[in-house]
Amino acid sequence: MDLVETLLGIAPGSPLAELRGQRAGIRQHTEGAWRELVLPAEPGGVSLAERAALALRVARLGGHDGLAAHIRTLPVPAEALAAAEDPVRAEGRLGLLLRYADLVAEAPERCGQAEIDALGAAGLSPQDIVAVTQLIAFIPFQIRLLAGLRALQEEAAA
Repeated sequence: MDLVETLLGIAPGSPLAELRGQRAGIRQHTEGAWRELVLPAEPGGVSLAERAALALRVARLGGHDGLAAHIRTLPVPAEALAAAEDPVRAEGRLGLLLRYADLVAEAPERCGQAEIDALGAAGLSPQDIVAVTQLIAFIPFQIRLLAGLRALQEEAAA
């Protein structure tokens, strides 16, 4: 069972499961992106706790309570997830990352070289900055996917 099936409660053999089966590549790549961006085996210079906090922050900004609740179950320190609730008050590197997530998610046109330089000064490599930015961009995609599939699920049930 992948994340989408878990969050939507898609039953094996249901019409929605069969539809998703017709596009197995999309399903595989979406789940792979989730795992690589949020839960990679080799997180590089961005810890799993930082990644989870970023994912939680963007899920909350996107208003998806189910995804946010799932992220809260990830095995990371509770302090990191608590920081995602109030990035203005969060300190240090995690606070910087969360404020960057807010900017990229809500006003990407205002994100410039100064923000990138600040991430570098906080110890992120160029690869880490790309990974963080990809994660921030992926969560809204995931939310839209879940919303679309939920609508199909509700239509089939009606």
